[in-house]
Amino acid sequence: MKKLAFAFLPLSLLFTLPASAAEKTATLEVPGMTCAACPVTVTTALKRVQGVQGVQVDFPKRLATVRYDDAKTNLAALEKATTDAGYPSKAAHQ
Repeated sequence: MKKLAFAFLPLSLLFTLPASAAEKTATLEVPGMTCAACPVTVTTALKRVQGVQGVQVDFPKRLATVRYDDAKTNLAALEKATTDAGYPSKAAHQ
């Protein structure tokens, strides 16, 4: 009986290991942010995207830095989220 339990142990580990996903960071240029309230809207829109783990907006530079799980979202979805909120964005050249 003990041998049988150990025989299934490696198989059970296969089903419990998390999928390997990479955390990525993207910086978006958001030139339409013109007032102090704009970053709140941009932050809220980005945080609603599944897979976003953190957002930091630099209002004076008109930039949004987003940490996200690339298995759940991508750059196009982030750009769409800000655009749908009224603030078109594009990836900043780094």
